[in-house]
Amino acid sequence: MDIFAISDLHMSVANPKPMNIFGAKWNDYLEKIQADWQSKVTESDVVLVPGDISWAMNIKEALEDFEFFRTLPGKKIFVRGNHDYWWKSITRLREEIPENCYLLQNDAIKIENVVFCGSRGWNTPGSPDFSKEDEKIYLRECERLKMAFSFADKIREEGDKLVCLVHFPPFNVRREHNEIIDIIQSHNTNAVVYGHLHGKDSRADKLLKRNGIDYYLASCDLVENQLVKIQL
Repeated sequence: MDIFAISDLHMSVANPKPMNIFGAKWNDYLEKIQADWQSKVTESDVVLVPGDISWAMNIKEALEDFEFFRTLPGKKIFVRGNHDYWWKSITRLREEIPENCYLLQNDAIKIENVVFCGSRGWNTPGSPDFSKEDEKIYLRECERLKMAFSFADKIREEGDKLVCLVHFPPFNVRREHNEIIDIIQSHNTNAVVYGHLHGKDSRADKLLKRNGIDYYLASCDLVENQLVKIQL
């Protein structure tokens, strides 16, 4: 089983919202992702999609975007992004989405010898304009991440690898330590996959190694609309 990642597709089949207003990298980007996906991924592989999946406002609209994932090979695992407004009732979503797609929310899933868990995350302390409201959401996301790791601990067996998905970067631009990093490190995590960052002005390392953990950035425009291979 190989593991790949691609993030922030910002799909909009139901109500088209062209992304190329943000630059040339977004021209025909879904076709590029699809072609790269089909060239790399087999049915036994896993593709991680850490958030900002669809601009849809409700489940019905989002399901039109999930047709893109249904037709592609491999098992797909998702966490919610800050623009995934359609992500509401997790029970209903899990009933409606294609069977080869998995939504993580306060829990984890094990495929072969790898456990996947995660949460949306949020701006971390020290980020520009970090407000009292940001702090409230950040602390709530820390609790959700703890729940996800607690679930992962229950299904993880000796020798299993652990991968965490978060939408927001788990650190600020200065890479300062915070509670999210504490949670990740305290569970012997092997790799973290995140997105959210966009554009040429983003201070973004595609791969950052920190305290024995690999942090992979998967925002599609920053990885040239190609799936990132996750090494464990």
